[in-house]
Amino acid sequence: MHKLWIRITFSFLLLMSLLLLISGFFLAEMMKNTYYDLKENQLKQTAHLVFNAVEMDRTGLYASDLQQKVMMLSSSIQSRITVIDKDGVVLADTKDNPANMENHSNRPEVKQIIKENLTSGLSIRYSDTLGFSMMYVSIPIHENNQTVGVMRVSLSMENIEHAIRRLWISIALVLFAAFLLTGLIGMRLAKGISGPIEEMIDVSEKLKEKDYTARVKMKSKGELGQLANAINVLASSLKSQMDKLHENEQRLTGVLANMMSGVLLVNIDGRILLANRAMGQMLGEDPRTFTNKHHAEVGRSKELSHLIDQCLKTGQELRKEAYFYYPKERTVDAHLAPYVRENGEVSGIIAVLHDVTDIRRLEKMRSDFVANVSHELKTPITSLKGFAETLLDGAMEDEELCRNFLTIIYNESDRLHRLIKDILYLSSIEHHRIPLEIELVNITDAVINTANTIKKEAAKKNLQLTLPENKEIWIEGEKDRIQQIVLNLLSNAIAYTPEGGEISVNVIEEKNKIKLLISDTGIGIAQKELPRIFERFYRVEKARSRSSGGTGLGLAIVKHLVDSHHGIIDVNSVEGEGTTFIISLPKKQENI
Repeated sequence: MHKLWIRITFSFLLLMSLLLLISGFFLAEMMKNTYYDLKENQLKQTAHLVFNAVEMDRTGLYASDLQQKVMMLSSSIQSRITVIDKDGVVLADTKDNPANMENHSNRPEVKQIIKENLTSGLSIRYSDTLGFSMMYVSIPIHENNQTVGVMRVSLSMENIEHAIRRLWISIALVLFAAFLLTGLIGMRLAKGISGPIEEMIDVSEKLKEKDYTARVKMKSKGELGQLANAINVLASSLKSQMDKLHENEQRLTGVLANMMSGVLLVNIDGRILLANRAMGQMLGEDPRTFTNKHHAEVGRSKELSHLIDQCLKTGQELRKEAYFYYPKERTVDAHLAPYVRENGEVSGIIAVLHDVTDIRRLEKMRSDFVANVSHELKTPITSLKGFAETLLDGAMEDEELCRNFLTIIYNESDRLHRLIKDILYLSSIEHHRIPLEIELVNITDAVINTANTIKKEAAKKNLQLTLPENKEIWIEGEKDRIQQIVLNLLSNAIAYTPEGGEISVNVIEEKNKIKLLISDTGIGIAQKELPRIFERFYRVEKARSRSSGGTGLGLAIVKHLVDSHHGIIDVNSVEGEGTTFIISLPKKQENI
């Protein structure tokens, strides 16, 4: 029994049934007593009439014709008449022979007159003689102001009991009809009351289950209508607030997910509440597995765990660089600060980690660049200054010595000029000051023309130069930059390949790109040196590089020229066997 209207109807019917039963019993009993009172009064009147009608002589109750007189009256009276003396002896009776009747002194209606001196007596009981209930009413017989006997009139209750039974049946039918009618009315009233309430309960359950579109549609009046309207307003307000919360949550999730900095939220017990994707990448684990774990259980940075513990302990903001060695070596700028509730209680900390590995690497590269530039400029400047001083000190008088010194000064100034030019060119490329002028370039033609300019240098070292077949392979790019790439790589190949070696250039055409392969049989590059060969001023063999006339910027320029074409450069090398540079360039620049 879960329906509210059923419970209301059941309670209403239970109450009504109790009220109807009580009222039915009360009504039946009241009507029964009223009927009994009427019969009692009727029997009293009959008794008095009989008493007045019987003419008694001096012998009083013991007249010889008493029985005869009583019998004569009974013909006109339906009631039974009995005359009893004060000792209980039956003197006359209209239904039986008085001589055969037992003493009546113990009859309740007789005792009420003889012993209790009441003005009337009443008794209703089952008669063994007649076989049904009787009503006995008695009045005293006085003689000389003394009670000398009892006049008793009795009436059969058979008809009365039958009437009472019919009365009970009638009352029961009326009560049952009233019960059904009130039940139907109560059910309709219960449904009218419970319908809106049940709908409100359903709406409340849906709101609890986060269905904020639920509304109370049933129109009610009075307090129920006000309650329904309040629930609808509440649901609308909840929906609006939850939409805003969801929108803010999506914004926050989007911001955290796309932040380059790692964010970690830790509660007061040191357990992780939130971690974004960048934090997972820094720690080398899936950030979704961090939730509810202790901060010391994730990642492998004791330094970060120490900073978190320190911030939790002191409640003070911390900022310090930390070092991660897993999954790869990183330098991070860790900023930790406590977050507090409205009451000022510290609830945990927020850790924000910025990966400054590249910044520190660039700072080191900048420092190395300044040192390398200084070092590279110092050598030719020192040479220029030294030979100039020598000439000023008198070496100019010796024509041959003067010519040698001037030749050295010229070469060093030319080297200085090339160094400064390469530095300025590299700077322009890095800062995109020189825009890429896209044109259709026949890559094989550009390679062959560039190679022809340095054939003499290759021939001086007796190097065998193999070039690609002269066929048309067109790409979009800037011809001068492509030729500069080929020139720098071929120059390096000639410089680092011993006499009698081989240099080859191949062009491979693929669907959307071409591959340019420049190989030599030179001294090669050690595997540990490969990651750094494209750095500015980085030389594998510094002494030999300077003697070759190189500035140490050639490969750095090549790398940036390839990047400007949205290409990729890679290198394979075996120390002592040779080196192969592989350059992949897209055929169309607009597809990038």
